[in-house]
Amino acid sequence: MQAVSPAFSCDLKPLIQRNLTAKNARYCQVNGKRASVRCGYRSESFSFPNGVGSSRADWQSSCAILASKVASAENSSSVTGGLADQVAAVNGHSNGSVNLSLVPSETTKNGKPGLVQPLTNTDLSPAPSHGSTLRVAYQGVPGAYSEAAAGKAYPNSEAIPCDQFDVAFQAVELWIADRAVLPVENSLGGSIHRNYDLLLRHRLHIVGEVQIPVHHCLLALPGVRADCITRVISHPQALAQTEGSLNKLTPRAAIEAFHDTAAAAEYIAANNLHDTAAVASARAAELYGLQILADGIQDDAGNVTRFLMLARDPIIPRTDRPFKTSIVFAAQEHQGTSVLFKVLSAFAFRNISLTKIESRPHHNCPVRVVEDGSVGTKKHFEYTFYVDFEASMAEARAQNALAEVQEYTSFLRVLGSYPMDMTPSSALPSEDV
Repeated sequence: MQAVSPAFSCDLKPLIQRNLTAKNARYCQVNGKRASVRCGYRSESFSFPNGVGSSRADWQSSCAILASKVASAENSSSVTGGLADQVAAVNGHSNGSVNLSLVPSETTKNGKPGLVQPLTNTDLSPAPSHGSTLRVAYQGVPGAYSEAAAGKAYPNSEAIPCDQFDVAFQAVELWIADRAVLPVENSLGGSIHRNYDLLLRHRLHIVGEVQIPVHHCLLALPGVRADCITRVISHPQALAQTEGSLNKLTPRAAIEAFHDTAAAAEYIAANNLHDTAAVASARAAELYGLQILADGIQDDAGNVTRFLMLARDPIIPRTDRPFKTSIVFAAQEHQGTSVLFKVLSAFAFRNISLTKIESRPHHNCPVRVVEDGSVGTKKHFEYTFYVDFEASMAEARAQNALAEVQEYTSFLRVLGSYPMDMTPSSALPSEDV
């Protein structure tokens, strides 16, 4: 029987096997203009074209949010080589220096600087040293519910928007961000399977959880009436959660899916769409200059999303407050789902409450073939199981339970042992988050 490693000793395979002096290109604010940063992937010092100093203090005072796009068409020749070098850097290779010419932020019609754009895969290269402000990655654009979750989990932090869940994971692994806050389940829509798969693919640790109530609003350009709306756009889950209200407010409007709630609001503002409304948060209306046609349009008032807080290193489990532990395991070969009963018994015998069980297809072995001479060949799906239980890995009963679970599984990994979000339902804000 193999020993079960506690959460704080989980093996974290180094993802960056290059010189620790590798730095990342970031936007720099210089005399009101965006300056491009040339990054060396050996030991050379930083070079700032517009006169920014190369010291750590200068970097901290000058650098803003990371860039979301690389050079525009006018610099296409230099970008081609830069992108190739970025890909090599992400894959762990060093190929000289990388010159990232960054696109300046857009300016709105009223002359105000545009909002930062989400990180994309092209931005994922090793990050520079930074100050004491915690940087938290989230999926979406400013005004998204994930941004509110990041703010609740880490107040006074620097929020870094990412265009995909996978980019948020990589941003933490590559030291572009210190934490990531990502959704895993909604009280109405259920589990977010993509993030469960990414938890297994990446080596980040769960260090906390936070629950955010979802408060939807119907947004449109100023002066637009609800009866003039012919199209409503938003994330598919937001549209499903407001279906009843939308049928009453905009009965003749076509419903169209969009990749993000706040991005839908941004799209309407950017394109000046007077016939289109978005389902998003009140903060999105404030950020993108939209009016709220209807407030609190979710069909179920108890609409809550649970987010996980992820970090490169685990926290040390404690017993002085309620803790939750998340694990993932796969059954031994030819044992099938009967192993699940034995695993549940290991927790029930020790009076450990389970708060979630999630199954996902086993990526390495999705189908198990069983030969039976009497009835022919049978095929069964193989699964990976995610389990959350209310106990700390510092408790002997949790350690003993996992030691028994190890006997029935071919693979067992502790994703994290972390404090539970004990915020009572009555204390959750009733207004938009």
